[in-house]
Amino acid sequence: MANLSINTKYKMLSGYEIPVLGFGVYQTPADVAEDVVLHALKTGYRHIDSARAYRNEGPCAEAIKKSAWRALVEAQQAGRIRSIGVSNYGVHHLNELESYIHELETRDGGNGKGGEISVGQWELHPWLARPDIVDWCQKKGVVAQAYCPIVRGQRFGESVVKRLAEKYGKTGSQVLLRWSLQKGFVPLPKSVTPSRIEENADIFDFELADEDMESLETGEYAPCAWDPTTSSD
Repeated sequence: MANLSINTKYKMLSGYEIPVLGFGVYQTPADVAEDVVLHALKTGYRHIDSARAYRNEGPCAEAIKKSAWRALVEAQQAGRIRSIGVSNYGVHHLNELESYIHELETRDGGNGKGGEISVGQWELHPWLARPDIVDWCQKKGVVAQAYCPIVRGQRFGESVVKRLAEKYGKTGSQVLLRWSLQKGFVPLPKSVTPSRIEENADIFDFELADEDMESLETGEYAPCAWDPTTSSD
């Protein structure tokens, strides 16, 4: 048999790989599951065998999330990455992560030792402005990236978008991207069409007036993609 290590994996029929050594948590009390899984991950385990019936899935998942964050912090401190961010975190997720960062700072010796949330990515547009998350980011100095900033083109027919496009001599896409810029976001438009790629970059020669920005404050909560920010996990 070939030499084995804790990093050795078997290839399954599905095409995916599975580590040769797993860490079991059957009958592990929920109140200690997070700590023991964190220790297992630190030891080198990369296969955690959990199940809903074990009633400790939550703590196990929390340990995996924390381990992933700590790995990013270590990579940043080693100079392998520049900045660390999150995606689709709700305010409660952000608060939980911030608490964990403070724990790491206390344990490892001071500010910066726990890492910092530099950037976050969310679906953001006039029909999903997420004021709670945006307010959290602004208070903490976190840059907010906006995916689906043009709502997949689904709102170009809205009267307010058509009116502003006509007023400024721009397309609906350009109006929505300009709204995103003026909200302080980093919009992430995507396209495979060269002319649209160019169009989406042509948004720095006009500015939406205050009253026009206000007209785009719809107050709606209408995601066009998945929305894990509301998850309690």
